[in-house]
Amino acid sequence: MSLPSVFTSEGEAALAAVLALHPLMAFDFDGTLAPIVSRPDDARISQAVAMRMRALAARLPVAIVTGRSVADARERLGFEPRFLVGNHGSEDAHEGHDAVALAAAMDGLRGCLARRSEELKRAGVQVEDKGLSIALHYRLARDRAQASALITELLSGVGSKLRMFSGKMVENVMPAHAPDKAHAVRSLVARCAASAAFFAGDDVNDEPVFASAPAHWLTLRVGRDDPNSRARFCIEGQQEMAFFLDRILCLYPASSSQ
Repeated sequence: MSLPSVFTSEGEAALAAVLALHPLMAFDFDGTLAPIVSRPDDARISQAVAMRMRALAARLPVAIVTGRSVADARERLGFEPRFLVGNHGSEDAHEGHDAVALAAAMDGLRGCLARRSEELKRAGVQVEDKGLSIALHYRLARDRAQASALITELLSGVGSKLRMFSGKMVENVMPAHAPDKAHAVRSLVARCAASAAFFAGDDVNDEPVFASAPAHWLTLRVGRDDPNSRARFCIEGQQEMAFFLDRILCLYPASSSQ
């Protein structure tokens, strides 16, 4: 069963209802505010989206909750959110997570990746070490099936101390006990004393937020590629984000923030 579009009377009513609660407005980055690109270093938010996000951040508390590191994401935004949480929810300076212990939990995998670095390079796998998580990208591999099989084989022995989840042409690994995006969004809601939250995302690591969101929150999946998504509504793709933000700004004018 496909998700209903937020651009329907039902979706418009749900959006208006959550905005009436003056919610935390939380967004993923890649595939949500910025388009998916072949090289992660090339990702940026368009001027059209950044302009609308700046306007939204002046009216409501805005959070970016991304798989990227905080330092990497900050320079790509083009606006200043109130909150920025990285590494799939585990990098939040205000939460007091033991970043040293979380990073150390990845050391065994780092050693394995270093020993097989030439093999990974030949397969077209790009290793992105973000400190608290590691991403293995294979979008640029000549043979994606072969690259994916190599990653699967390499990760087969990581053990119970790490958890893995797939993304769009990427496999992610992080400590099993690290906070996820659902934890991050709940913590941000409490921190800013919001009575509700809106959250938009496009990938597997966003599903914990969708699945655990209370009924009065609003969750939005960007894209229809997962019919089993637990989000309430969807938009067709990232290319509709600027228009969707226009709807938010129309329903929550600047006067509402006073």
